[in-house]
Amino acid sequence: MNQINDIFLPEPTLRRLPWYLAYVETLQKNHIEFVSSTQISRALSVDASQIAKDLSFLNIRGKTRIGYEVAALAESLADFLGFTQSHKAYMIGCGSLGKALIRDSGLSKYGLEIVAGFDVDAEVVSRRDLGVPIYHIDNIYEIMAETPASIGILAVPSEMAQEAADIAIGAGVKAIWNFTPYRVKVAEGIVMANTSIYAHLALIFNRLNSLDK
Repeated sequence: MNQINDIFLPEPTLRRLPWYLAYVETLQKNHIEFVSSTQISRALSVDASQIAKDLSFLNIRGKTRIGYEVAALAESLADFLGFTQSHKAYMIGCGSLGKALIRDSGLSKYGLEIVAGFDVDAEVVSRRDLGVPIYHIDNIYEIMAETPASIGILAVPSEMAQEAADIAIGAGVKAIWNFTPYRVKVAEGIVMANTSIYAHLALIFNRLNSLDK
């Protein structure tokens, strides 16, 4: 279970809510005013009754024969998910993936502001073209005092993942978003999310191989 805005909800529901938001934002851009759970169901291949149940956590209910007001639904979803608030983050590991995440303007659209990067490579630390300052990881305590952040994004080599997480948490980071394939361990009270690119790549390869048999 997860808690957002003092509401506990199942993790599968939490994972689906951004799908709904992305879809209704597309409808907004096309100037569509209302959408039904059936329409959302067809677009996202999620059962309509499940959609209604998921949205009930937001205290949003559609109108009979009309559906949900698109603008209100988009606003409620973004607010409920925390995307309308600013959350400051450190990029820990500024190699190719770290640089890409720093430059991803889409993250700031959804409330994630990367305010600094950290690395151990002297050449990376000296860079001034990424839009945020890059520091040696040894300076994280000093930077936390000057420009605090609550989230640490890990994109370091696997063998450095646990140590990097421990350093970030020791400096005061309250949440770890882990992009490494290593399963980092954190103490109770620290928010942890794993986004393994390699795990999904392995899944794709496996499914492709099964198609050829």
